[in-house]
Amino acid sequence: MLIRTAGLFTTLLVSSVSLAQELPISPFKATYASKWDVGVALDGDVTRSLTKTEDGQWHFETQAAALVASIKESSKVAVTEQQITPLAYRYKRKVLGKKRLAELDFDWSALEVSNNVEGKPWKMAIPALTQDKLSYQLQMRLDLINKKQGPFTYQVADGGKLKTYHFSILDAERVTTPAGEYETVKVKMERGKNSDRITYIWFAPTLEYAIVKLEQTEPDGKKYALQLKSLEKL
Repeated sequence: MLIRTAGLFTTLLVSSVSLAQELPISPFKATYASKWDVGVALDGDVTRSLTKTEDGQWHFETQAAALVASIKESSKVAVTEQQITPLAYRYKRKVLGKKRLAELDFDWSALEVSNNVEGKPWKMAIPALTQDKLSYQLQMRLDLINKKQGPFTYQVADGGKLKTYHFSILDAERVTTPAGEYETVKVKMERGKNSDRITYIWFAPTLEYAIVKLEQTEPDGKKYALQLKSLEKL
């Protein structure tokens, strides 16, 4: 019975992915003032965009560049029944001439993801509703839009492992960014009592819960921060 049920669920999931639905988040291009430390401290702009692809899916992308470093991260997703389903994830980082590449392709009919990190391919079994390192942010926005109550938990294919990301919703907070002032929902990523990595994200309800501010402190003291400069609907 369990095997038949799992097979039926997988068939329904694959069928639903092929029937792309509208996403209740407008296509957009956002620019953020950023501070990021990737071995060298850098200031600059980060751009994030969400666009619809020719095959009816969605492309979510983040790009950051400076004189000695650049990062490009993208996720192709489908949306079905208020659920984000990742299809492909790409990551490329170049710092002081050193490159890191990662490619993930999701096979929902087999419930597995193909990983290719630094030219070393392998496959990993995943449960239904698994996200990638970028798509979970869209899922969280969707959950906030749909007034779901936290805490939120997402299983994420991350670095060749299946990790569980936990988020708690804190008090509402008014924040000031280069783009203006916003009433926000402040969210904290919960990593456990023994973790020295701290991440806060601020989502603005008036902007379809777009991220207007993000701060992360690494265990070694390195910091990464974003503040919204502009948001354009496409």
